[in-house]
Amino acid sequence: MGMKPNDPVPVLSVLNQDGALDETLEPDLSEDTLHRMYRTMLEARLFDERLLNLQRQGKLGTFAPVRGQEAAQVGSISALEEDDWMVPSFRENAAALWRGTPMDGLFLFIAGYNEGLAIPDGKKDLPVAVPVASQLPHAVGLAYAEKFRKTDNVAMVYFGDGATSEGDFHEALNFAGVMEVPVVFVCQNNQWAISVPRKKQTASHSIAQKAHAYGIQGIQVDGNDVLAVHAATRDAVERARNEHKPTLIECVTYRMEVHTTADDPTVYRDDEDVEAWEERDPIKRMRDYLTGKDIWSDDQEEELRDTVKKQIEEAWKKTQKTIEGLDDPTVIFDHMFDEPTHLIKEQRARFEQDLQSGRDADE
Repeated sequence: MGMKPNDPVPVLSVLNQDGALDETLEPDLSEDTLHRMYRTMLEARLFDERLLNLQRQGKLGTFAPVRGQEAAQVGSISALEEDDWMVPSFRENAAALWRGTPMDGLFLFIAGYNEGLAIPDGKKDLPVAVPVASQLPHAVGLAYAEKFRKTDNVAMVYFGDGATSEGDFHEALNFAGVMEVPVVFVCQNNQWAISVPRKKQTASHSIAQKAHAYGIQGIQVDGNDVLAVHAATRDAVERARNEHKPTLIECVTYRMEVHTTADDPTVYRDDEDVEAWEERDPIKRMRDYLTGKDIWSDDQEEELRDTVKKQIEEAWKKTQKTIEGLDDPTVIFDHMFDEPTHLIKEQRARFEQDLQSGRDADE
């Protein structure tokens, strides 16, 4: 009869919310790596809190909080090498921090300045992609290019459950499967596409099983278990690197905060659901794991929190100074053409004249 709609796909869990560890599946990670993973998760959480505070003060624009999804991002991005591509959507601050994106750059972008997304030469990170799912074909194209050049580099692309309702998702998976390109698709299924619940997105038993339609592998993981996410992604990256085989990973997690700061989730979801997912907090789970291995202490926790908070404040101060130097609105004409046309020059001159007239009137 063939595959049935509810046929299962592999589900991976290494460290459950109660702290029980499946040692047979535990990835072999050094103490330094585990500490870095935890540090980045905590950095993302504390950074999120500061961003929300500043946004509510009117000092930053709209942004998408990452709270609750730190393990899905850090667990996956930690499986990449520097020469691999990271292709984000619009909620990947934790992954960006792991890749070395400076906090002041993220601050600057959220404050409304595209300069914050400037990618340093040689860095293989794409900028934020706000249109839902538009980044998936880009990632496949990057992976195809790497295969064409006969490198062993991989592309990893992030997206949410809502993106699986877009045509770009299906086109990207279809192309990746047919052309056998080294790409890893990481779906952060946080249960909500703004106000639309996952059950109204698709009738599929899981998102991971959609991989079967395109002839690629799919796996579902506990997205709040950083060890499970890392293990699944490590295998997927190795498969992409060595065999040019794509993989779809579904990280089952939960968006603990608003979709963006323009959203009010209290009108469409129950507090009981949020409270239940609070018990599965990925940061608490990771901290308990480290404590249980005797490689983390309360003193280390306190010191790390203090250090990160200071780092965040220093980044914000740097951002404010940068903004002071970006107050010339005439820059909108600078990059229209390689060489400005006579019309652009005329428009700029009129604009500058109007600005000066306004300043004179204010005086």
